[in-house]
Amino acid sequence: MNYRHAYHAGNFADVVKHVVLSRLVEYLKQKDKAFRVIDTHAGIGRYDLSSTEAQKTGEWQGGIGRLIDAPLDAKAAALLAPYLDVVRSLNPQGGPEGGVKKYPGSPLIARQLMRKQDRLSAVELHQDDAAKLKTLFAGDFQTRVIELDGWLALGAHLPPKEKRGLVLIDPPFEEEGEFGRLVDGLQRAHKRWPGGIYALWYPVKNRKAVIAFRKALKQSGIPKLLDIDFEIKPASAEPGLDGSGMVVVNPPFTLEGELRIVLPVLHRLLVVEKPADWRMEWLSGEAA
Repeated sequence: MNYRHAYHAGNFADVVKHVVLSRLVEYLKQKDKAFRVIDTHAGIGRYDLSSTEAQKTGEWQGGIGRLIDAPLDAKAAALLAPYLDVVRSLNPQGGPEGGVKKYPGSPLIARQLMRKQDRLSAVELHQDDAAKLKTLFAGDFQTRVIELDGWLALGAHLPPKEKRGLVLIDPPFEEEGEFGRLVDGLQRAHKRWPGGIYALWYPVKNRKAVIAFRKALKQSGIPKLLDIDFEIKPASAEPGLDGSGMVVVNPPFTLEGELRIVLPVLHRLLVVEKPADWRMEWLSGEAA
C-alpha cells in the first residue's frame, strides 16, 4: 500500500472521515464564540483525481464517486450537505466518472466550513506537502500552516487560545507503532486540554492491532470515547484496507444520533463485499 495520500484521496475512508469532521465543525458553529481546528497531519489540502497517482488506484471511484450523485433521503441529505457542498464547490463543472475532479483534504474542508471568527492550524511534516499547503492558503489570515511533526503539535499548540475546538489526528500509518503513538499522543494532549474535541482516524487492516488499540483506549482513563468502525469487506488472507475507524473524544451530544442516520446510507453505497458492517461503541463514558 502506498501511503502518499494522493493515491487514496476521496476513497471510502476519506468519505467517512470527512463526514465526521464536517458534523463536528457544524456543531462547533452552533455557538457564536470562536473555535480552532488543529489538523496534525494535514497533507496538501486539495487533490487532483485526474492525476497519475489517483488514476493508478482509482480508489475515489469507490468513495466520493459513488456518493456525489447518489439519491439520498431528506435527513441524510441534510446532514451530508455541508461536506458535499465543499466537494461540489471545487467541481463547478463536474468531472469524470461521478462529477468529481478535485477533492478537498481535511484542512480545506474545515476551512471552507468555518466562520470569519474561527481559525485553522494545519500541521504538515513533509517539506513538499507543507509548501503546497502554504500555497493553497496563501493570504488567508484565518489559517496558519506549520511545517512540524504532527505529534509534536499535540504538545506545542494545546490548548489553543480560543479554548474551543477540534483536534484531528490522521497519521499516514507508514511506520510501525502508529497505534501506540495515537494512544500516547492522545493521552498527552488530553492532559493539556481535557475539554477539547479530538478525532482520531485509524485503518482497519491488521485486526489484532485494532483490537489492542481499542483495549488501550479503554484503559487510558479518558472519560468520553466514541469509536466508529466502518468496514467495507471481510478480512482476507491478503491484508488490505478492509475498513477504517474514527475515535472521537468528547463527542457532541448530537453526533451519535446523526451518525446513526448517515452511516447506514454511506455503508449501502460504499460496501464492496459482504459480510461487512459498521458499528459505534462507547469505549468509555455514556453507554460503555
